[in-house]
Amino acid sequence: MSAIVVGEDGLARCCWADSAPEYRAYHDTEWGFPVADDVRLFEKLSLEGFQAGLAWLTILRKRDAFRRAFEGFRFDRVARFDESDVARLLADSGIVRHRGKIEAVINNARRAVELVGEQGSLSAYVWRFEPEAAHATDLPSTTPESKALAKDLKSRGWRFVGPTTVYAFMQAMGLVNDHVDGCHARTRVEAARRRFERP
Repeated sequence: MSAIVVGEDGLARCCWADSAPEYRAYHDTEWGFPVADDVRLFEKLSLEGFQAGLAWLTILRKRDAFRRAFEGFRFDRVARFDESDVARLLADSGIVRHRGKIEAVINNARRAVELVGEQGSLSAYVWRFEPEAAHATDLPSTTPESKALAKDLKSRGWRFVGPTTVYAFMQAMGLVNDHVDGCHARTRVEAARRRFERP
């Protein structure tokens, strides 16, 4: 199977990106572009946890509902959620109603508040794990860096942050550029990564 697909608009994309309009927009404007905003980083880690066992498209289509349910993923607010919020979220048909994942986001929000107090920002912490060089052509599901970040997060009490989940987060937030050769977004992402000021 080719790593590239050419869409109806004539643009070449990574093969996963042309099966739905939501995927195309996400691929072309978000995936791989570097992010330093703490709230966006926390949102993505949270949604990757919800995605475990599901298609990313399912989460993408529910993203607005997740944002409403979790107060925009402002982790200082989510950290104050209690059991009544868990009950509210479990009754929210707009999101994935999985108690363990919901409780993990609340727990992780509390851990994020602690981490920011210690490191200054979630961004400064996460970007310390950026790989020094690109990996081989075949896209891995984990890397030494994702394993290291997952291990460190778990040591700080975070949940649903295994190395595969963390690598998907790193790909999406621009810590690596995994747009394949020939994809129209690859050069734009690489240019954005060159301009990006690491925190």
